[in-house]
Amino acid sequence: MNHVVRPRQLESGTPVEALAGTVERVTFHNAESGFCVLKVQVRGKRDLVPVIGHAPAIGAGEWITATGIWFSDRQHGLQFKADTLKATPPTGAAGIEKYLASGYMRGIGPAMAKRIVALFGEATFEIIEAEPERLKEVGGIGPKRAERIVSGWAEQKAVREIMIFLHANGVGTARAVRIFKTYQHDAIKVMTEDPYRLARDIRGIGFRTADAIAMKLGLAKEAPQRLRAGVSFALQTAMDEGHCGLPAERLAVLAQKLLEVDADLVRRAVTEEIERGEEVIADTVGGEACVFLRGLHAAERAIAERLIERAAGSPPWPEIDLDKACPWVEQKTGKTLSPSQVEAVRLMLGSKLCVITGGPGVGKTSTLDSLLRILIAKGVRVLLAAPTGRAAKRMNEQTGLEAKTIHRLLEIDPKHGGFSRNEESPLACDLLVLDECSMIDVPLMNALTKAVPAHAGLLLVGDVDQLPSVGPGQVLADVIASERVPVARLTEVFRQAAESRIIVNAHRINSGKVPEPPAPDEQADFYIVDIAEPVEGLDKLIEVVTKRVPRRFGFDPVRDIQVLTPMNRGVLGARNLNHELQRVLNPNPPQQIERFGWRFAPGDRVMETQNDYDREVFNGDLGMVTRIDDEEGAVIVTFDGREVIYPFGELDTLVPAFATTIHKSQGSEYPVVVIPVAMQHWTMLARNLLYTGVTRGKKLVVLIAQKKAVGVAVRGGNMKRRWTKLFEWLEAANHRDLGTSLQR
Repeated sequence: MNHVVRPRQLESGTPVEALAGTVERVTFHNAESGFCVLKVQVRGKRDLVPVIGHAPAIGAGEWITATGIWFSDRQHGLQFKADTLKATPPTGAAGIEKYLASGYMRGIGPAMAKRIVALFGEATFEIIEAEPERLKEVGGIGPKRAERIVSGWAEQKAVREIMIFLHANGVGTARAVRIFKTYQHDAIKVMTEDPYRLARDIRGIGFRTADAIAMKLGLAKEAPQRLRAGVSFALQTAMDEGHCGLPAERLAVLAQKLLEVDADLVRRAVTEEIERGEEVIADTVGGEACVFLRGLHAAERAIAERLIERAAGSPPWPEIDLDKACPWVEQKTGKTLSPSQVEAVRLMLGSKLCVITGGPGVGKTSTLDSLLRILIAKGVRVLLAAPTGRAAKRMNEQTGLEAKTIHRLLEIDPKHGGFSRNEESPLACDLLVLDECSMIDVPLMNALTKAVPAHAGLLLVGDVDQLPSVGPGQVLADVIASERVPVARLTEVFRQAAESRIIVNAHRINSGKVPEPPAPDEQADFYIVDIAEPVEGLDKLIEVVTKRVPRRFGFDPVRDIQVLTPMNRGVLGARNLNHELQRVLNPNPPQQIERFGWRFAPGDRVMETQNDYDREVFNGDLGMVTRIDDEEGAVIVTFDGREVIYPFGELDTLVPAFATTIHKSQGSEYPVVVIPVAMQHWTMLARNLLYTGVTRGKKLVVLIAQKKAVGVAVRGGNMKRRWTKLFEWLEAANHRDLGTSLQR
């Protein structure tokens, strides 16, 4: 019997309804994500009802019960969006035949389904399960086909049992599908033995979700495995904030807040985790006892060893007479190198490992271009790479040479994880040049230093005064501070660059001075719009983005203008700004869907927030929604001219990007940057944050700012220390034998 039930409401007032009926047709099913679009026969509804949800497997003829909400789609009318979706095999003969004929059961097609049901009728499933040898009574079924049918039925039954178990323990269908896809038939075993594995293994499931499941399964708050998981997760959270380790006492406080148990229990758990030595390790930073994630600790140590070994070697190219090479390269480029640039080129030519650093307008690009022309003329094989697609593209435009993202250069291996390029399969080059090195975190630097061939040179290019990497570590800053590696530091701002207020004010901010606005009648590339309160700032920001900048300078508000903000939360945070800017910049799209708290529509600018190796889209990559394919149940996004498909159920890593945080903008440049700076951003206000934001703008920068907040930022603000060990290991090699300093 088909029926609709309307039982309850969410606390927010959103009506949650129940629906039950027979699946007439599976319009779409993504085997990887479980996302499906079904046509369901529901009693009281003349037409088939489109139901959108998640299921690991689904077939026509099945009886489903679902909870969720009704919503109206412009193109397809009324649809039911299911949060939970449970399927059971049909009971009537007609339903059983449809189910068997749908291709859902291995070894059975429509003709075979008809013959099976004609013989066994409504007892078909009982016979498959209890008397499988009787299948051979059906014409055309031999021992092998009978075996395939029986194993297929057993598999579907196991899937159902797992889904029922997950639903019973408070897991919605979309997450349940992820859990099933990760662990397959071990899902129940994994969850009962160690539910905290979910937080480690599955994207989108954090400690709190895993903890809630563990509590439902009857785990005590003081259970040792819960305490250990809390300690590991607290360290993982610290890693997300850029640390490689944490002082032991600070870790205990973080873990206690998370676990809500007695402090002594947490300290004991920290000690036990260190003694177990599986995930964490104890060491010191600056004499203070710290706890590190074992993998990061080993990675920093390996980076130090490899860099010191490379720094001690000689470059693979023959000695070059710069006095002769310099006039030649200046003739080729049409640019005269300054004395400091000549010395930088000299240092780089004589070093197997070298760093070139400096702010905007100091000639890093022309210096690098000159070096590369000289080396390529000598037959040196050069590879160029940068952390983001945009930075790699800019590198290509500046040098005329091919540049790749680091992930593409190292050749991602999505099936097995990690990279194909390593010690066994190194890169084919004599020199690797890495740009935007302030963005490179410890795991990526570890992979890179493995993949550079032993004979080759390594050149690190970056602005050390920018924000450190989003991921753990501060590789460039630690390498420079150790004084273990030759550093060419360019500081002279060239005359043409000095005419730009963006560049002048970036250097003012970096030296602790407040940026200066232009004179009232001056046409400049840097402006400050004063505000008293954040709410006033929101109105002014929208006016600047949608009217003032487009009208005065002719920039397109969607294509050319990027709003960068210090943080996600608050009136002037990225979340609220995205909702507000989306409303005014893309108000009436022809199609739209809502998922994970965001609206997605053609014309929306979006950003990927994770490294997605399968789609080859990485954290911070910007794209544009080009269309929504309702039949396929997917959003199509274009990244740098390449279309990427996101099924509706996998949009949790995609966010609107009309506004984004300054951290996420690293490695990118935009024609116009608009930056709100307010006291509500207090915890994030820092000199390197404002400096990084301002240096993202190529043609125009506008600050929408409270004067006091700008003052706080340029005076240093909340510059946060990162707990890393790389600097100490590198520095130690200056004073002691390499073997003893790194073998401790």
